[in-house]
Amino acid sequence: AAANVVRIPHAWRLWLERAASRRDTRAASLPRPGKLLLRSRREELSQAARDTVGRWEKPRLVSGGWKHRLSRGDYFQLERTRQEPPQDREADADSSLASFTDLGIEPRLVSVLQDVLGISQPSAVQKRTIPTLLRGSSALCAAETGSGKTLAYLLPLVQRLLQPQCLPSQQIASPRSLVVLPSRELAGQVRSVASYLCTPLGLQVRQVGGGRGIGNIRQKILEGPADLLVATPGALCKAFRRHLLTLERLCCLVLDEVDTLLDPTFVDLIEDLLQQAPLVSRLSEAADIWDSKAQLVAMGATIPKGLGTLLSKVADLDGVKILTSHSLHRIQPHVEQKFIRLKGSDKVVEMLQLIKDRAPSSGAILVFCNNASTVNWLGYILDDHKIKHLRLQGQMQAAVRERIFDDFQKGRFDILLCTDIASRGLDTTHVELVINYDFPPTLHDYLHRVGRVGRIGSRFPGTAVSFVTHRWDVDLVRKIETAARKRAPLPGLEPIVKAGEGVSKKGRGRRFQRH
Repeated sequence: AAANVVRIPHAWRLWLERAASRRDTRAASLPRPGKLLLRSRREELSQAARDTVGRWEKPRLVSGGWKHRLSRGDYFQLERTRQEPPQDREADADSSLASFTDLGIEPRLVSVLQDVLGISQPSAVQKRTIPTLLRGSSALCAAETGSGKTLAYLLPLVQRLLQPQCLPSQQIASPRSLVVLPSRELAGQVRSVASYLCTPLGLQVRQVGGGRGIGNIRQKILEGPADLLVATPGALCKAFRRHLLTLERLCCLVLDEVDTLLDPTFVDLIEDLLQQAPLVSRLSEAADIWDSKAQLVAMGATIPKGLGTLLSKVADLDGVKILTSHSLHRIQPHVEQKFIRLKGSDKVVEMLQLIKDRAPSSGAILVFCNNASTVNWLGYILDDHKIKHLRLQGQMQAAVRERIFDDFQKGRFDILLCTDIASRGLDTTHVELVINYDFPPTLHDYLHRVGRVGRIGSRFPGTAVSFVTHRWDVDLVRKIETAARKRAPLPGLEPIVKAGEGVSKKGRGRRFQRH
C-alpha cells in the first residue's frame, strides 16, 4: 500500500518560512558581546557601547511602539558607560592649569578655599571660566549640572571685590556685586557658599528673597553695607519700586540658572534689571577706576534661545565670551537612566517598590512630580505606608520651604517629594536615586532633574528612573532614546553659537546666534 503523505497547507508553510526568517534576522541584529549602551527587554533592540547610530540613520527604537496600550510594562535602560562625570575627564585632559593659583586666583583666596571648603583642584568648567572672568570680560557659561559653576563665578567675583577700586560700599542701598537666582532655596545655597569665601576676607554678604513681604526686604537691605547681594527677581523688583536699592556702584552682575530666569515668570523683571544695571560695553570700561561698569555673567546648564536677543538690548554681543563644554545638552553617560512604560494606576506600586528595595546604606531619593497636588497626594500614601519623607512645592510659605530643604540637606530625612522647584541648581550630592513619577514636560526639565545625581563630589554613582504614561511623554522619550543611540545633543537644545563660527577677526568673543 502506498505510504500516507502528510502535506502542509501552503499558507501555513509561508507562515513558517516568515517565522524562520524573523528568527534569523533577530539573531543577526543582536548586539555584539561586551558592554551595552542601551539595554532592552528585547535583546535585538539593545545597542552595544561601541556601536553608534549614524547622524542621518533612523534607529529602531524601543519606545517606537509605546503609544500602543499593549506596550505597557516595556522598558529600556541607558547603561552607565563611564564611572566619573565627563567634566572630570575634561579636567584631567587639561593638565596645564592644575591649580587655582595657575588660574590666577590670589593666594589668600586659595587658602580660604582649601581651609574652609576643602577644595584644592579646579573642575573643567572652572578652568574654562575663571581666567576669562578675571580679565573682566562679560561671559555666558553653559555647562552640565553639578560641574562646579557656582565657584566658577564666585571666585573671580570675590577677587574683584578685594581690589582697591572695589572696596566695600558705604552706601547701604548700593551693593558692589549682585547674584540673581530664580528661587529662595538657590539664593540661600549660594549665599552660604559666598559667606564661606567672603567672611574670612572681611567682605559682607547679604541675601534678599521674596515670600516674606516688603518689610523683610527693607530690613535685610538696611542691615548694613553689602559687598555681595544675593537676591531673587521678585525681591529685587519690590526693592527697586520703593527706591530701597540702586545699582550705580555695581561692578559685577551674575544671572545664575539663566534658563529659568528667562521663562515667562521672570523675563520682564530680568529685562528691567538689565536696563538699570550699568553694564560694560567694552573691556576697558571694566578696568576704569573712576567710572567702572558692571561685568555681566550668565550661567546655566541649558541655554534658552531668547538669551541673545535679550542681551543684545543692553550689551555689545561681540564682547561677550561664550564658554561651553563638549557634554552640554547631552545625556550624562555616568548616570544610569531607566524608562518604564506604565499605566497611571501602576505608578504608585512601582514607586513604593523602588523605595522599599533600597539598601540601608543607600543615598537619598528625590521623587519629582509636575504639580503640588500630586506631591501632597503621594505624601498621604507614604504616610499610610509609614515611610518617613518630606514634601517641597511652590505653594508652601518661604520659611517652611527653607526649613524643609535644610532638613533634607542635613540628612534628617532621605526621601523628598517635590516639584521642579528642587530641580534647578540645588546641591544634592547625597542623592542616589531620582524618580520621575510624572515625566518632565520638557527636555530642559529632564536634564535638570537627572542632574541632581552624579554631581561632582557625589558619594553615589546615581540612577534615574522615569515613569512614562502619556502619549506626549512618549514623544519626549523617543527624542531622548534617539539622542542616546546617536550620542548627540538633545534636539531643541543646541548651543546658541553657530557651528563653525569662532572668534572674530578683532579677537573679541564669539557672536550670539540671533533667534
